[in-house]
Amino acid sequence: MKELKWGIIFSIAMLLWLTVERLAGLHHQNIEYHFFLTNIFAIIAIAIYVLALRDKKQSLPEQKMTWLTGFISGVKLTLVVAILAPLVQLIFHTTISPEFFDNMRHHAVASGMMSDMRAEEYFTLTAYIFQSIVGAIGLGLITSAIVAFFLRSKDT
Repeated sequence: MKELKWGIIFSIAMLLWLTVERLAGLHHQNIEYHFFLTNIFAIIAIAIYVLALRDKKQSLPEQKMTWLTGFISGVKLTLVVAILAPLVQLIFHTTISPEFFDNMRHHAVASGMMSDMRAEEYFTLTAYIFQSIVGAIGLGLITSAIVAFFLRSKDT
C-alpha cells in the first residue's frame, strides 16, 4: 500500500521540519517568527502529495490514472497522515521541543495576542492533537483533489 509508505514519509518529514524549527530558535528566542515561518511546511507537504500520487500513477497499468483514482489514493494518504498525527505531536512535544507550550503561552500573552486563560486552553497537547487531525484531513482532502486533477491522465 503506497499510501502507508507516503504517510510515514510525511510524518517523518513533519518531525524533521519541527526539529529544524526548534534548531532555528522558532520555539524560543525567535518565537515571534514561528507563526509565519511554520507555514513553509505546506510546500513540503504538497511536494510529498505530488510524489505520492505520481508514485501511484506509475504503478497503474500504462500509467493511466483518472482523477477519481488519484483522489482516492490521496484520501488514503490523508487518513494515514491523520492517524499518525497524534503520535507526531506526542513525539514533538515530549522529545523534540518539550518547552514549546510554555514558550508559546508566554509569547501569546506577552505580545497581547491572547489572555492568559485563553493561552492556557489553546496551547495544550490535546488541542494540538485535535488541530493536527482536523488540519490533516481538511488540507489533505483539498490537496488530494488538486494534485489528482493535475496528475490525472488526460486521455481517461
